[in-house]
Amino acid sequence: MIRSRTVLFVFAGLLASLAAAEGPAHANFAFESGGHRLTVWYHRPAAAPADAPVLFVIHGVGRNAEEYLADWIELAEQKKFLLVAPEFSKAEFPGEEAFNSGNLFDAAGRALPRAQWSYSMIEPMFDTVRARLGSARNDYLIYGHSAGAQFVQRFLYFVPQARVTRACAANAGWYMLPELSRDYPYGLKGTPADAAALRTAFARPVVILLGEADTDPNHAALRHTPEADAQGLCRFARGQYFFARAKTAADAMQAPFHWTLATAPGIAHSNKGMAPFAARQLFSE
Repeated sequence: MIRSRTVLFVFAGLLASLAAAEGPAHANFAFESGGHRLTVWYHRPAAAPADAPVLFVIHGVGRNAEEYLADWIELAEQKKFLLVAPEFSKAEFPGEEAFNSGNLFDAAGRALPRAQWSYSMIEPMFDTVRARLGSARNDYLIYGHSAGAQFVQRFLYFVPQARVTRACAANAGWYMLPELSRDYPYGLKGTPADAAALRTAFARPVVILLGEADTDPNHAALRHTPEADAQGLCRFARGQYFFARAKTAADAMQAPFHWTLATAPGIAHSNKGMAPFAARQLFSE
């Protein structure tokens, strides 16, 4: 009997060790809005208070929200924030036009209802997070990498009423410039964005974060068109170009400009590599 108990204790200890090795658990829930259905992955540290910060993490072209969440879990545990990673599946948002370019128009170029935009998922999703997960926060932070950075950068133009307090866009492949006279998708001409929305975007604390080693001009996922290449031939160059153009646009409008440009030494095109640098920017005092 004693031997059996010993074996059980050893087995239980082994299971606990395996669970610890796998890392903290996470979960998901289904979210519906504007005729779309998304899986929303999340991780809430056990020691996080009800008013812990809420961070939305936006995946890239791989639509791998669970993987992006996993890259951030250790940071969430360290800094005690609620981590939320929505999955914009290819079934719901096919192609970059529907996901990172917002789903603003259909295939024929006709404007789609605002409720159907990919950007319009975040605000009601935050309400669901508050209700479902018991968050007492009235605001949130948002981060995106690669195509997710494009999403975040454009989200600021098209959802000016968003309750976001700080944003970080890391290693975007190309940029929708904050210029009302430049044609969509490389500018805002022909979209619902206006000068008031730009002024609001410029006034937000936004970090354009660039991996200093994200310099491969032949990266498989890097867009090459005359308009994109005019921004630079690699992501590192394009991010610097975008920041300079944004500053020029804000100055021309005499708008407050609270954006910053930051770099991550030695990091190429990697969400996992960029995450610690982004966390420092987002959660700095």
